[in-house]
Amino acid sequence: MEFDVLSDVLMGLRARGSVYFCEELTHPWNKVFDGQKHASFHQVRQGTCRVTSEEGNFLLGPGDLVFLGPGVTHQLDSYQPEDGDQLDQTQTLLMCGYCEVTEHAYGYLSTLFPKISIIRNDQLQQRPWLQSVLDQLSFEYRSTTPGSQLIVNKLTEVMVVELLRINFGMVEERNLLTALKDKKIAKALESLHAQPENNWTLQSLGEHIGMSRSGIAKRFTELVGIPMFEYLTNLRMQRAIDFLQTSDLRPADIAEKIGYESVVAFTKAFKRHTGETPSKYRAQFFT
Repeated sequence: MEFDVLSDVLMGLRARGSVYFCEELTHPWNKVFDGQKHASFHQVRQGTCRVTSEEGNFLLGPGDLVFLGPGVTHQLDSYQPEDGDQLDQTQTLLMCGYCEVTEHAYGYLSTLFPKISIIRNDQLQQRPWLQSVLDQLSFEYRSTTPGSQLIVNKLTEVMVVELLRINFGMVEERNLLTALKDKKIAKALESLHAQPENNWTLQSLGEHIGMSRSGIAKRFTELVGIPMFEYLTNLRMQRAIDFLQTSDLRPADIAEKIGYESVVAFTKAFKRHTGETPSKYRAQFFT
């Protein structure tokens, strides 16, 4: 069975989030979202609204959902067109949520988040499982049932992963998606993700997938967006972060597991990537 690069990358995000607003709004209304570091999503459960960002203005109807990448400033309002056409000004039921990923999980992972992506109601209807998750999110948030917050948080995590998968299919220029469609580079990515501890070089990886050193260097950078060694370092650092957060492995053991010959080399690389030593980084999770 081939190694599932996409699943590995999505797991590396360690997405977490929740719904923080799901209420009925009466025209006129507006909400401004500025200075946020996390990604956001909003679904119009009933009624209409307009979303405005640097990417443009978009009208959302019943069931439509907008997903915005980390830090994208935007505004939602009860838009009234200037040409006299009247929108349905019944109350708008709006559900808002957020998504965060593990600190330092950005870099090549941040390319997975579109600045703005709108998924129309008819597209959601083609995905009944996702639609049912959104319905359950709205229900749980507005209920007072014990344990609702936990369910909301877990459903949000699953929903965000599914939204990212949808975006892989919709946004063709995303580097990782393009790379995974190239048989040679897809095989290279599978090898790096399956065995990041290997002493990979452009020469050895090229021989492994049937390309020359110069050929893989050029094509990898063109399709993935960064050089192979930078990608491998980011991947190793993400694995290290996972180990530091979820295990009691010593830094020396982690260094060996992710392909560093010494704990000193690993510590230097980790500090360049996160600004902290492995021990200091771990302390925040086990204090």
